[in-house]
Amino acid sequence: METSARIGRPHVTARTAAVWAVLRRELDRQADRLDGRALTVLDVGGGTGGFAVPLAEAGHTVTVIDASPDALAALTRRASDAGVADRVRAVQGDGDALASLVDPASADLVLCHAVLEVVDDPNRVASAIAAALRPGGAVSLLVASRAAAILGRAVNGHLRAAAALVTDPAGRAGPRDTLLRRFDAESATALLTAVGLTVEETHGVRVVADLLPATVLEEDPQAVLDLELELSARPPFRDIASQLHLFARR
Repeated sequence: METSARIGRPHVTARTAAVWAVLRRELDRQADRLDGRALTVLDVGGGTGGFAVPLAEAGHTVTVIDASPDALAALTRRASDAGVADRVRAVQGDGDALASLVDPASADLVLCHAVLEVVDDPNRVASAIAAALRPGGAVSLLVASRAAAILGRAVNGHLRAAAALVTDPAGRAGPRDTLLRRFDAESATALLTAVGLTVEETHGVRVVADLLPATVLEEDPQAVLDLELELSARPPFRDIASQLHLFARR
């Protein structure tokens, strides 16, 4: 069971609190800069709209690109139920084809969550994201953490898999690994810097939420959420989170 609270309109859990905190600050900043104009948001791999629909509810226009027709159908239903179908557009396609799916300099904000781990060419996707951003626009990037995967396998007794993750250049646990790669803060930053983006913030996501038993999550959900936010920007806790969140600007 996920812990929950509300930060503004979006439904926030301990597993998403750090991301929403950054996005909320950016929405406020952009509102001041653009005199309240609605943002044009691109959500790459946005699936069923966990981020897209709340952003649309806040008045912004969101295009979701996802390879799964089932996920996009669920997104469409969710947007309709929320009364924001006119502000959410679903486009079928995968991250590797991003450059051909969006116009250059067309987005104020790009979300790319849990995508770079599975695409064939993360550098090409990062380049397409940078090209899609307007000057001053920002990207919210969420990637799988190599350190968390190593520790997770080690404490569960899968020592050979943990060792493989340490030495594999891409951070994989072997040929049966479901992910093509994992990142640390340095490698993710280098990827964004190489395409001309400036990383402004780096946070850990799911620092403790994935480690706690359900009984603890249910007993004091607000305490879990508060602890996640407190640890999210603090090395070394940030660096062993299940995911790393980088916020960068063009």
